[in-house]
Amino acid sequence: MVFSTVLFLFRFLPIALLLYYLAPPKLKNTVLFVCSLVFYSWGEVKFFPIMVVLILINYIAGLGMERFDKSTAARRGFLLFAIIGSLSMLVFFKYTNFIITSINALAGLTIPTIEGVSVLPLGISFYTFQTMSYSIDVYRRGVPSEHNFIDFGAYVVMFPQLIAGPIVKYRDVAERLHIYKGRVTMDRIEEGVALFIFGLAKKVLLADTISALWHDVIGTYSGTVETAAGIGILNASTPLVWLGLIAYSFQLYFDFSGYSMMGIGMGKMLGFDFPDNFNLPYISRSITEFWRRWHITLSSWFKEYVYIPLGGNRKGLARQIFNIFVVWLLTGIWHGANWNFILWGLYYFVLLIIEKTFLLKYLKKGRIWPHVYTLFFVVVGWALFVGNEPGVGLVPLFTKLFIPSGGVSCLYFLRNYAVLLVISAVCCTPLPLKIWNKIQPIKWVRLTVLGVLFVLSVAYIVGSTSSPFLYFNF
Repeated sequence: MVFSTVLFLFRFLPIALLLYYLAPPKLKNTVLFVCSLVFYSWGEVKFFPIMVVLILINYIAGLGMERFDKSTAARRGFLLFAIIGSLSMLVFFKYTNFIITSINALAGLTIPTIEGVSVLPLGISFYTFQTMSYSIDVYRRGVPSEHNFIDFGAYVVMFPQLIAGPIVKYRDVAERLHIYKGRVTMDRIEEGVALFIFGLAKKVLLADTISALWHDVIGTYSGTVETAAGIGILNASTPLVWLGLIAYSFQLYFDFSGYSMMGIGMGKMLGFDFPDNFNLPYISRSITEFWRRWHITLSSWFKEYVYIPLGGNRKGLARQIFNIFVVWLLTGIWHGANWNFILWGLYYFVLLIIEKTFLLKYLKKGRIWPHVYTLFFVVVGWALFVGNEPGVGLVPLFTKLFIPSGGVSCLYFLRNYAVLLVISAVCCTPLPLKIWNKIQPIKWVRLTVLGVLFVLSVAYIVGSTSSPFLYFNF
C-alpha cells in the first residue's frame, strides 16, 4: 500500500488513526501492531510469515540474552542466532539469484536461478536492519530486552516507517512505546499533520512531476516492459541526457525525503519521534557533508554497527581506510543486488578517501566551487545508481554524459520544464523552511498553506496513475 494513494489517504490512514485514538491506553500498541500487519499484508500477504519469523527470531534472541546474562558464550550465541537468522532471509530473497548469475557469468556455468525470489518483500532491507539493531543493542546492554511480544512487534512493523524508513532503532521509540497515557497530544498531531502534508507534496507535486523529464528521455516501464516510449539515451544529445539526469536527481531526493517526512509525520500523530533522515543534502560543500545530510539513519546505522566495531579511526590511517572501504562496499550491496550498486558504493569510497586525505581542507576554504564540485559528483553518482534500470544502461549513459554527441536537443525540454526545475532547485535550499517558520505562527495562513498543498496533492493523485516510491525497490 502506497502512502500517496486515495486508498491510503482516505481509508486506511483515517481508520487506523481513529482505532488507535479510541483504543484504551494499554491496547494502543495492539491496535498499532494489527493495523501495521494489515498495511504490510495488503499487497504482500505471501510474505507475512517472513515478517512474523523475523520478529520471533529477534524477540527470542533478546529474551535469551537477558536470561543468560552472565554467560558470554550464550549471549554471543543468541546474538549470532539473531544476526544470521535476519541476514539469511535478506540474502536469500535479495541476493541469491544475483550471486548465481554472477557465478555463471564469471565461471561460464549454467546454474539455474531460484524461482519465487524474483519479487523482493517490501521494505526487507529496512526492517532487517531495525531488528538487528535491537538484538545488537540488547547484547551491548544498551537497551533492556522487550518482554511483551505485541510491543516488540509494534516496533518492528510500525507502518509509517516499515517500507522505506527512516531506519528507527528500538531505543529511539522504546520509551514512548511504553508510555500508555498521554502518548498522543494535539501539539504532536498538528506537527505530524504538517510534516505529512509537506512530505506528500514533495512526493506528488515535485518528485512525480519532475520525473516526467527523465522518462521523456528513457521511456516509462512497468517492470521491464515499456509502457510509454521515450527518446532513448542513444537518440538524445549530451545536454539533454545531463538535463534528464538532473531531473532524476531531483526526483530521487524529493521522492525519498518526501516518504521519510510522511513517515515522521505519521509517527508524530501516533506519539513517536522518529529520527530525521534528510537535511538539505544538495546544499553540501563536500561529499563528506553530503553523506551527513543524505539518508542519515542508514549512515548512522553503518557507523554504529559496522565502522566503529571494526575500529573506526582508532587504529591508524590504513585501518581506517579499510574500515571505510567495508562500510561503502556494504552500503552499495545494501541498496541492491546489482553490480552498479557495488560500483556506486566504491565510487563514494574513493571520493571520501580523497577528501579525507587532502581535499577536504581546501573545500572548507572555498565558497562557490565546493558546491559545484559536490553537485557534479553526486549527479554522476546517481548515473551509476540508475544505470541498471530499463531503458538506461551504464555504458550508453556514461558515453553520452562524457563524450559530447548530438541528438535530440534539450531546448524544447528546457523550455517546458524550466519553471519546475527552478522550483525544485529552490526547494532543495533552506528558503522554503525559512518562509514556513515565518508564517507558521499565523494560524489562518498556516492552515491555508497546508490546505492548498493537500488539495493540490490529492487532485494530482486522482488525476494520475500511482507512482510507487523509488526506495520500495531497495
